[in-house]
Amino acid sequence: MGKETGFLLYDRQDPPKRPVDERVRDYREIEQPLPVHQLERQATRCMDCGIPFCHAYGCPVQNLIPDWNNMIYRKQWKRALDLLHATNNLPEITGRICPAPCETACTLGVNQPAVSIKQIELQIVERGWERGWIQPEPPPAESGKRVAVVGSGPTGLAAAQQLRRAGHQVVVFERADRIGGILRYGIPDFKLEKWVIDRRLEQMKAEGVVFETGVDAGADLSVRYLRRTFDAVLIAAGARQPRGLDVPGHDLDGVHFAMTFLTQQNRRNADPAGRTHATQTRHPTSRSSPRRQRDSRPRSGDEAITAEGKHVVVIGGGDTGSDCVGTSRRQGAKSITQIELLPQPPDERAIDNPWPTWPRILRTSTSHQEGCERLWSILTKECVDNGQGCVGKLRAVKLDWGEPDENGRAAFTERPGSDFELPADLVLLALGFLRVEYGPLVTDLDLATGPRGDIVVDASHMTSTPGVFAAGDSVLGASLVVRAIALGREAAAAIDLYLRQP
Repeated sequence: MGKETGFLLYDRQDPPKRPVDERVRDYREIEQPLPVHQLERQATRCMDCGIPFCHAYGCPVQNLIPDWNNMIYRKQWKRALDLLHATNNLPEITGRICPAPCETACTLGVNQPAVSIKQIELQIVERGWERGWIQPEPPPAESGKRVAVVGSGPTGLAAAQQLRRAGHQVVVFERADRIGGILRYGIPDFKLEKWVIDRRLEQMKAEGVVFETGVDAGADLSVRYLRRTFDAVLIAAGARQPRGLDVPGHDLDGVHFAMTFLTQQNRRNADPAGRTHATQTRHPTSRSSPRRQRDSRPRSGDEAITAEGKHVVVIGGGDTGSDCVGTSRRQGAKSITQIELLPQPPDERAIDNPWPTWPRILRTSTSHQEGCERLWSILTKECVDNGQGCVGKLRAVKLDWGEPDENGRAAFTERPGSDFELPADLVLLALGFLRVEYGPLVTDLDLATGPRGDIVVDASHMTSTPGVFAAGDSVLGASLVVRAIALGREAAAAIDLYLRQP
């Protein structure tokens, strides 16, 4: 806890943001840090609440939030950093893009604005980098064991660092041309600039983690090779199989999955000249395979997607849809409309959504603040051809939702006479993700999968094949970055225990 009466003395203060008319002209991060003295004051708002729901209920990595808040209040920043890194390998990532379930579970949030946990977390780790406190931590001894980590998103990175620090040789295989997974090519730069990832990767390389890009494990590297070369394999691939839209005209030009659109812009930001970045050395045993081209990079002859001068319709009201809104605004869209099937959430918690559960309330992102029209209870009926094989309009209808049943599920009906059309030169599908995109790696390893295509694991994260583990999206489907980190750490601990068995 911080100052005993801090929550009575000080109001919550959110970090400043760059002005809208400035930030929509570039892809630099929007949020700016609070001055140090103001942040220390914010830490004093942490209460002596007895049961820290922020830690025990809200945070998947179980950050020691009251403890490092107390350290900031006492100006012991280095100790706060040590406590933060004790549970989280990537706090500079979660401090930027986590939706902060810790804050919605904060005890102070029962009847006041919650403690600014996310901003405090971010500034602890950023001060650590600034002061040179964050250094490589190579293992004190080598185990002689080798682990292959397939996928370099938050699950894979957290697991790789934990395994390497335990003394195991770790090689991370990434199908794309750069390390980072969805952090690299799924999160817009205005939320997460990519030097943030590169900085942590340099630490991991100095610790001895080996990164291999442009390698599709299971295709470029055979399963036989992986099993022969490594003592354990961790599948940490992200859930990148998008949910489609089954309506007439869904296959018209100008209708695209959101992740394809976002990935293209991130690649442009990474290299405006359009060069690829396959600068990492390929594994010496990797073989040529047509699967090498199956990343979401626009290839020769593929359409370059842009919102410039277009009427954009984003279908889907979640974070990915919001990212499409912000990216379309920066590309110079003529208009942006975001439509959502579900009804508009309330401004405050409903009676059946009490603290500390995740609040199902209306959220307005920084992208929404930059300008778009949001429509709720809308069902897409058709993408209309403009006469040239491209989408030109979107036909939709308004919905009326009934009361939820005993399982909390509500049904909808189409409102008679409510059909309407929207101009739509670009339609972006942000409807969520179904499962991980896996191929020979899963089939050749003969891994058991569930009804949704997720990989089945036991309590130790081991699959149906001994020595092969899985964690993160490959098991649960698409989830929060902070949960991915937690599962990566759990899997690393289980693998370490497996490798140390006699």
